[in-house]
Amino acid sequence: MNTTLAQKIIARAAKRDHVTPGEVVTAQVDLAMIHDSGGPRRVEPILQELGVGLFDADKVVLISDHFVPGDTEEGAQILELTRQWAKKRQVAFHDGEGICHVVLPERGHLKPGMLVVGGDSHSTTGGAFGTYMFGIGATEMAGVLATGEIWLTVPKTILIEWRNQLSDGVTAKDMMLAICGKLGMDGGRYQAVEYCGDAIAALSMQERMTLSNMAAELGGQAGLIAPDEVTASYISNAGGDAGEWQMLKTDSGAPLMAHHAMDAAELAPQAAAPHSPANAAAVGDVEKTSIDVAYIGACTGAKYEDLKNAASILQSRSVKSGVELLVAPASKRDQQRAEKDGIMAVFEAAGAQILPNACGICAGYGTHRLGENITCISSTARNFKGRMGAASSNVWLASPFTVVASAIAGEIADPRTFLSSKERLA
Repeated sequence: MNTTLAQKIIARAAKRDHVTPGEVVTAQVDLAMIHDSGGPRRVEPILQELGVGLFDADKVVLISDHFVPGDTEEGAQILELTRQWAKKRQVAFHDGEGICHVVLPERGHLKPGMLVVGGDSHSTTGGAFGTYMFGIGATEMAGVLATGEIWLTVPKTILIEWRNQLSDGVTAKDMMLAICGKLGMDGGRYQAVEYCGDAIAALSMQERMTLSNMAAELGGQAGLIAPDEVTASYISNAGGDAGEWQMLKTDSGAPLMAHHAMDAAELAPQAAAPHSPANAAAVGDVEKTSIDVAYIGACTGAKYEDLKNAASILQSRSVKSGVELLVAPASKRDQQRAEKDGIMAVFEAAGAQILPNACGICAGYGTHRLGENITCISSTARNFKGRMGAASSNVWLASPFTVVASAIAGEIADPRTFLSSKERLA
């Protein structure tokens, strides 16, 4: 029987030979990821009320990222509670190493075929590794931590095929904004979104992570990419084991809810106007809006390759007077690598303010939230009204290329204007 990648992973987790879209199954969870905001402070009271411990401490990963660096009294208290819980429960704990969705795979916790739950909506990022990973709330997470099981409705699959290859200055972020513009915020309908095609196969793992990450913006439960040699190599380098991944793919003729074909070669850099990722259009078609803040941050847009792309435009150039450039690398490892390669020096020379490896203002945390009537262009996944600061602020979404190009121009700008082969970082 021809089945989708989602069906194959869920069938294994449910200990079934086959599952059918629409049926409800109980599945064994291979890993549960929680963070400081929705983790110990939310789930521990429930576990205590139930009088139970963890189903398997070796299958729980805790990451501090939302309240880092703990520069408020509340944040410091929550981080201390998180650290004490990690010691008490003896779980794997990554403290202040970066944003959970980036740290989890870079530390080798994910591999193809796993069924994983995360306490955050962008847990869909794990799908880039051929993992069925999705976000759940604290109450449901407490149930998973207690039992190691979760029920779910087997999803239908929405296949998004990207043909041909991206042109210079166009990235996975542009692909996702274009998809959001085409399908809308409910285009995933809580189903499994799967990406495929020549353009997907040519992407690095960090670019694939951006696609899977923003499946959440489509309303998808998961954002899957079938594993390949690129996946296996990344996992091996992270100290993990990709296992037997070769059969983890959607079969030809498998039942699909929808199949969308898009041409990567025709895609231009995108920008999404406030206050929705669905307000996306080619950057050349949007009004030349002046900006106050340019933000490179979040699990979506501040990984090593995001930083490298942005710096390739910024080197030997200056940020427009009156524009504030903020850079918050997604993980400590990515920042250290960028420092070694001279990338962070480019930002520092341009006067950028380097922020902690944390969720920060993307999720409305920290001391750099946007003030009243500020216009910001950001590499984050969401630009909802008031999410990053004052309700009167306006946030545009774009790729790191476009964010930095706009910082230089002082207004929303096409990054291709600034790109040439000799100016790109090696």
